[in-house]
Amino acid sequence: MPAPQPTTELDARYSSALNPRPGASEVTATAWAEAQGRLETAEIFWVSTVRPDGRLHVTPCIAAWHDGVLYFSTGRTEQKAKNLAHDAHCALTTGANSLTDGLDLVVEGRAEPVADRSRLEEVITAYETKYGPHITSPEGTFHGIGDSFRSGDAVVFALAPDTAYGFGRDNGVYSHTRWTF
Repeated sequence: MPAPQPTTELDARYSSALNPRPGASEVTATAWAEAQGRLETAEIFWVSTVRPDGRLHVTPCIAAWHDGVLYFSTGRTEQKAKNLAHDAHCALTTGANSLTDGLDLVVEGRAEPVADRSRLEEVITAYETKYGPHITSPEGTFHGIGDSFRSGDAVVFALAPDTAYGFGRDNGVYSHTRWTF
């Protein structure tokens, strides 16, 4: 089933359209296809969850975009697993580390554990395709992650976007796009 296409809007309040500079008058919303492409290729994400006492918890992770859903994992006893058991709302963030160029992305939604075995195998394939030797080679940083997913030692979460944001920078021309699903 194809992933739902979001509504897309440029938020001029946070875009160069309200702060004129060369090229700013032509600023447009970032197309969802471009954002999705970045989600497919980004190697590192930051997952933000909420602790039971309301404090935030932010940590880096790897993730794979597959069939309109962002998948990430954690150990069963790690803080983010505990937080998501209490409150499934979270955000995954990725982007560039530049003031003038790049596209930062924030995907918000509810993280649901993946229990379906066939879906889990698809996610493992997506991880292996994306991260290659980091996962498939015995010398890889995350070697064995597929087996960890299969055994249940790691919990795999599916984050279907409710809302996503793109903060674009193109030689000092800024855009702020909101996608609503």
